[in-house]
Amino acid sequence: MTRLDIAKIVASEANLTQQKANEAVIGLFDVLKNALQQGERIECRGFGIFMVRDRNPRLGRNPRTGEDAPITKGRTIKFKPGKEFKERVAESSASSDTAASPFDTHSAV
Repeated sequence: MTRLDIAKIVASEANLTQQKANEAVIGLFDVLKNALQQGERIECRGFGIFMVRDRNPRLGRNPRTGEDAPITKGRTIKFKPGKEFKERVAESSASSDTAASPFDTHSAV
């Protein structure tokens, strides 16, 4: 699913024009990116939590050569799905053989 697909669904659900929905989705993503860039934690009840984690430097391995390769410290984004979200995904995977999700853009309808 792409950003444009999300905007189309938002336009339909919120009775907005395609342009307004697209602007809203872009605005939401900008707010999320800016907050995470500043190290803020974003909690969306029922959906999940986005947080920035610091990663310590460590010794990795080059998969091609097998040689040790130092990995520098850095920051990464972690997403922890909420309980309701995890339950819905689990339910949909259990029934995926019988029904397609309206958000599934890859299944033939």
